Amino acid sequence: MTAVLKQTPLFNAHVAAGARMVDFGGWNMPVAYGSQIEEHHAVRQAAGMFDVSHMLNVDIRGPHSKAFLRRLLANDVERLSVPGKALYSCMLNERGGVIDDLIVYFFSPESWRLVVNAGTAETDLEWIQAVAQREGFDVSIIAQRELSMLAVQGPEARERVWQVRPQWRASTESLVPFTGALLEGDVMVARTGYTGEDGFEIVVPASAVEALWNDLVAAGVRPCGLGARDTLRLEAGMNLYGNEMNQDVNPLIAALGWTVSFKDAERNFIGRDAIEGFTPQEGMVGLKLNERGVMRTGMKVRTAQGEGVVTSGTMSPTMGVSIGMARVPVGAQAGEQAEVEIRGKWVAASIVSMPFVRQGKVLV
Repeated sequence: MTAVLKQTPLFNAHVAAGARMVDFGGWNMPVAYGSQIEEHHAVRQAAGMFDVSHMLNVDIRGPHSKAFLRRLLANDVERLSVPGKALYSCMLNERGGVIDDLIVYFFSPESWRLVVNAGTAETDLEWIQAVAQREGFDVSIIAQRELSMLAVQGPEARERVWQVRPQWRASTESLVPFTGALLEGDVMVARTGYTGEDGFEIVVPASAVEALWNDLVAAGVRPCGLGARDTLRLEAGMNLYGNEMNQDVNPLIAALGWTVSFKDAERNFIGRDAIEGFTPQEGMVGLKLNERGVMRTGMKVRTAQGEGVVTSGTMSPTMGVSIGMARVPVGAQAGEQAEVEIRGKWVAASIVSMPFVRQGKVLV
């Protein structure tokens, strides 16, 4: 029997707008509303928005909240002391594999919020609850399923949001990147995103999200689907869970060593024993194809150090060439050459530093 796909509160709005819907982690989500490339350019040049209501907001509250998160996450929430400040982290299993990558927000020592990926949300929740129960932490774990989320991204994104919700401006104009603000009515506005552009991620009650969506459309913000979201994040050199990392790939292999904090020798976060002192034999590199063709996930890569695999690949709308991320033997350096097997033929590529594009500028 075919599983019934979950829908966000914006499902009818997507269908009415002519979106092509696809199964994404068990959710019926828009991949594009017409031209994926035009959606991509709208974010790079003006403002576009994404329905990311399939992601789950999970609140952690109680007297042991900080201690619990210091145990649960590979990055150290001890660094967060200013209300609204956010941190990117991996949540690891005992083997050091990545259960999920997420953002954690600090509001007070007894009030925090995790924003976790859609495809791993239920697994994440089970793991978080199991750790709290098993280790005796006095915390409440609240899955905020009545909240929806929009990502409004691009150089004009913040101004467009203030245009339609001027009452939010006073509380959000001073936000620096990777900070958020809690507003009245269960609204959270954070200066975060997954596109390499400025903008906001906005959490609102599900009952209010369609009105916000419609107001932003009327203000000229272009609806964008998962297709553009993927090309934008890849140009920005941002990992995708399930591609660059998973429960069998640790953050040191996935170029996420910067998100793991070993600074406090007394902090025994889950997975620390498995990755402390670990010497990776593989690492992540950026690739730019030098000939015609398009790199895709799973294609073989050859470098001077040996064979690897493309973890994410696409045609870059901004650059007009194919770009990718690849897991290859350690030692490969930007400026060196590689080859990618496309349809039985080895095609020349250059190893490059990431990101490829940031805030509209091509960097490679």
